[in-house]
Amino acid sequence: MVGYTIYIVDDEQTIREGITMALEDAYIVKSFATAEAALAAIQRGQPDLVLLDIGLPGMNGIEALGRMKKLSPEGLVIMITAYEDTATVISAMKQGAYDYVVKPIVMDALEATIRRAFETIRLRKEVQALQQAYLEENQPCFIAESQALQDLMEFITKIALSPDTPVLIVGETGTGKELIAGAIHYRSPNFRGPFITLNCAAIPPHLIESELFGYEKGAFSGAAPSGKKGLIEEAAGGTLLLDEVGDLSVEAQAKLLRFLENGEFYRVGGTKPLSIKTRVVSATNKDIAHMIEEGTFRQDLYFRLGVITVRLPSLGERPADIIPLATYFLLEFGKKFHKTFTGISPQARQTLLEYPWPGNVRELKNVIERAVLLGAGPELESQDLRLDKGSLRTVGPVELPVLTSAGVDLEQLEADIQRYYIDTALSLAHGNETQAAKLLGMNHHTFRYRHKKLT
Repeated sequence: MVGYTIYIVDDEQTIREGITMALEDAYIVKSFATAEAALAAIQRGQPDLVLLDIGLPGMNGIEALGRMKKLSPEGLVIMITAYEDTATVISAMKQGAYDYVVKPIVMDALEATIRRAFETIRLRKEVQALQQAYLEENQPCFIAESQALQDLMEFITKIALSPDTPVLIVGETGTGKELIAGAIHYRSPNFRGPFITLNCAAIPPHLIESELFGYEKGAFSGAAPSGKKGLIEEAAGGTLLLDEVGDLSVEAQAKLLRFLENGEFYRVGGTKPLSIKTRVVSATNKDIAHMIEEGTFRQDLYFRLGVITVRLPSLGERPADIIPLATYFLLEFGKKFHKTFTGISPQARQTLLEYPWPGNVRELKNVIERAVLLGAGPELESQDLRLDKGSLRTVGPVELPVLTSAGVDLEQLEADIQRYYIDTALSLAHGNETQAAKLLGMNHHTFRYRHKKLT
């Protein structure tokens, strides 16, 4: 255990010397007679553990504990008290003390407490290393050059620490709400659990309840003989993202609220309540407040889903991210289509910055994908982008290449054409997917399915 540093803070010299003698063969030990001296030392270099007397002259141990936790939130502090003052000990534990010992100190007991503390540190570091590996492997790329998104990511890192607090993510279509949900999951204590997404708008209303909660055998005609787990069960110990939560039926809203309030639910056709711990993150581009006024969304569910609300800014609100995102997508699609682009020309950069991006990051990604597919290089030029600033939409359908002996990727061209018309319809309908579907002669669910498949 050599290498761990312990600070002893006690005004009694005999206590400091006695503990130091007992621990110095196994740890790096430094001692201080006052809290002020210890705090000054912590500002220069943080110890792994502090043994802190409550009854200090000057600044007492409780006040010192609060300041130490601000300087080192993850630092462990064991309080020392001359008597079992229950109220004082409770106050210390509420402020984050790891444990406490009572004078006269029994060294065997103190050393056992210290060993447990260092085991906690070791396990925490192992979890942090594992979590970092999960982030590197699973977390989609985040381009956060703008201050707005950097502040958002800092906020997300804080709220992710609570493993079961519901989070509501609001933002326009195409801003990357699912990426934010993933960032919350992989930064949370649930990061080793499953991350499951349910697009509430893509499931017919009569099936949403069985998708969420599952069903028992024979629950309805066509049910699987053995029954089926719902996504809430599948996401146990992890995170369930309810994308487009505003599309939930009123009946499903009531049952979701019951689960959020007490962690219990019934499968369809079931009579036995099931209890599952699953973090629910919701996302929507709809005006939930307006839906509450119309009576199509429950106010109590809104408050429960939005214990913490994250507002994701549109791409137009964070222009500093446009060029870095475009550059990232340029590299991504250059590899996909086996093309080498050396960069983005100054004129193309200006075009990208002047365009309002009503379809947000999704539209930017689609524009760069098409530009790389059809552009000649070596730089991405303004004409490759085919953007019209005045009309707030992409100009013209995908330019069809001439079929030569080299061949064409027909499936990719079909996908590009569909993507163009879907994005254009969304722009014309100001993000209203029902109206966009009507413009394309589709029903709402088909539109949602194709939109999800192409993004």
